[in-house]
Amino acid sequence: MIIDEIDKSILKELIQDGRQSMRELAKKVNLSAPSVTERVRKLESEGVIKGYSVEIDYGKLGLGIECFVEVTLRQGEYEKFRKKIADHPHAEFCYRIAGQACYIVKLRLKNFQQIEGFINEITSYAGTVTHIALSEIKTNSIFIDIE
Repeated sequence: MIIDEIDKSILKELIQDGRQSMRELAKKVNLSAPSVTERVRKLESEGVIKGYSVEIDYGKLGLGIECFVEVTLRQGEYEKFRKKIADHPHAEFCYRIAGQACYIVKLRLKNFQQIEGFINEITSYAGTVTHIALSEIKTNSIFIDIE
């Protein structure tokens, strides 16, 4: 699929507000509503737009602690860890990474005891390094720089 400048503009607008109407979106990108609707449907059908999401204030849900845990597996326990993290109720994401650690996991938790509990659950087959998030810097980056 070829992405032109109008598609990029549509994507940028949808990243900022995925709930806006096609009419609102059309005004912002200077197209008719039917044209924008057709382009959005094509972006969806081609898999460029994979879905729409909601931003949640986890602090208001009692999950105010965010931490990143570097996980280094011992003795090739990859499948055991994958099964554990896939079902973990506090794991927001987990990526396999390059470097000294094998994975980086982001957890959202109620208290520090839950962090300790997570570490204790995997310590028999993995080493960990934990980083507690103190604050977040919002970035303005929208990755639509497609050539």
